[in-house]
Amino acid sequence: MTSQPPAPNATGTPHERGPVDERLALAVRDNAEWCERMCRAHGLPGEFGERAWTNPGRTPLYYPDAVTLSPGATAADVLGAIDTGSGASVKDSFALLDLPGFEVLFDAQWVHREAPEPGELPGQDDGELGWEAVADAGGLAEWERACFSGEVTGLFPPALLPEVTVLAGRAAGDVVCGAVLNPGERAVGVSNVFAVPGHDPDAAWAGALAQAAALFPGLPLVGYESDPAPAEKHGFRTIGPLRIWLKP
Repeated sequence: MTSQPPAPNATGTPHERGPVDERLALAVRDNAEWCERMCRAHGLPGEFGERAWTNPGRTPLYYPDAVTLSPGATAADVLGAIDTGSGASVKDSFALLDLPGFEVLFDAQWVHREAPEPGELPGQDDGELGWEAVADAGGLAEWERACFSGEVTGLFPPALLPEVTVLAGRAAGDVVCGAVLNPGERAVGVSNVFAVPGHDPDAAWAGALAQAAALFPGLPLVGYESDPAPAEKHGFRTIGPLRIWLKP
């Protein structure tokens, strides 16, 4: 767990910090846009405000009902715009909020990597591992089965495919690793990096980065990780804490 956030002042507003690092601002915005894309694909669009992205309905599993966009966001900015019943969750992007009635689910770190230089990353294939972008519902179901230990959850609907790149790494014809790239104008979000048991997670990270560099050249890569060590092995650096809150 990271250290506890600064105490709110008497008005309930967190103490101000200095200007937000541009890398952190990119990571936070990209993640909020990824949450919006996922929710929109499920027919549950949210809304961007000055201080937070919020969704009035219950969002898909693993996705927050609100994401703070500014360190000046308050509890009222998020709780006044979401369903605060049991199961509600908030991504506190700067680990600054105090949310009465919520519990800390976990802490994590935002990560950032400068755009890879030409020739810096390995090629698109790594031995027997070949990469492709998932193109249809059948491929997406196969990807989910690999990502979620044999289950097809329906969490990733085909409506996502025109907006994000779902990467599948294959060995001997089977999907054995993968990732999701969420492209924006100024950065590409990297998330859901996985490898099935028996396959090297480092190969998943290396392949995902090579694909990102090929598909979106010149753009930095952003994301967040509960354990940033695997990402750091591939050139990412931690740039700030975040906290996920859950209403029991």
